[in-house]
Amino acid sequence: MRNRSYQGLTDQALMLELVHRHPESNLHVIDLPYRLSSWALDDPENARLWFDGDGTLRAWAVVQSPFWSIDYAVDAPDPELPGAVLDWAVQRAQALKGNPFYARPAWFVSVLAGQTGAMQTLAAKGFTDQMHVAEDPWSKVFMTRPVDPPLEMPTLPPGYRLRALHGESEISAYVALQRAVFESENMTDAWRTRVLRQPAYRPELNLTVEDPNGALVGFCVGWFDPSGPGGRPAGQIEPMGVSAPQRGLGLGKALLGQCIRHMRELGAETVYLETDNFRDQALLLYESAGFSVLHPVHVFRKDF
Repeated sequence: MRNRSYQGLTDQALMLELVHRHPESNLHVIDLPYRLSSWALDDPENARLWFDGDGTLRAWAVVQSPFWSIDYAVDAPDPELPGAVLDWAVQRAQALKGNPFYARPAWFVSVLAGQTGAMQTLAAKGFTDQMHVAEDPWSKVFMTRPVDPPLEMPTLPPGYRLRALHGESEISAYVALQRAVFESENMTDAWRTRVLRQPAYRPELNLTVEDPNGALVGFCVGWFDPSGPGGRPAGQIEPMGVSAPQRGLGLGKALLGQCIRHMRELGAETVYLETDNFRDQALLLYESAGFSVLHPVHVFRKDF
């Protein structure tokens, strides 16, 4: 098994193909193009790919600084490969210590409930499950909803308008909104530009709401995959948010409903999303929109 650093868009296609071989084992499949557009990959050494003797990609890993996470996928009969992948990720995280841009004091790995082998490997490498820790426990949920019946659309307040994003001309306005909603400066114009240029990007699934003054106050980005889990067409929401002053006006439900309708028109049968299980308002919104929990998601942490 040989490995090398990331070499650009051609590698992204290989990484996507790998997770599509086992979508049931990977948390990020449909929305992976969004994550592979992040600025973590501006440094090729932040990602690694493993190939077998036939040149088939068998594993990859990315140290995702914007998310404080280690994303990885493995598809190989070699039982030692998952541990080797995590060893590389730990070594890379250690090498980044002191780097003002990429370093993080702690790194996280998300694992679907039931993936006991992955959990055991993470524990052996010094990662700790955060689901039941005494202070600030953390886990996530992976939710799903069929596209039918369509979500009943709320009436927007007077002067508000739901529409598709106006492409690259609105990148800066979108970035400013996402930063405000998530209270983070991780989203950048360059990241957002790469998202819009992804082969899987569909403009009709990139929705926004503008207020009576024309300012963007809500967004919902959908991803569609004609061969999602089980080989069936499906969609995923990632990311989504509404500006704090406009919450409670029905904007989030309107964005969700319109995005799901567009996914249905594309042929999707199911829609997925992921959220932290402590975000009560988000969970209430998704449940009211017909989403239910498909998988609990464990979050493992290792401090550096």
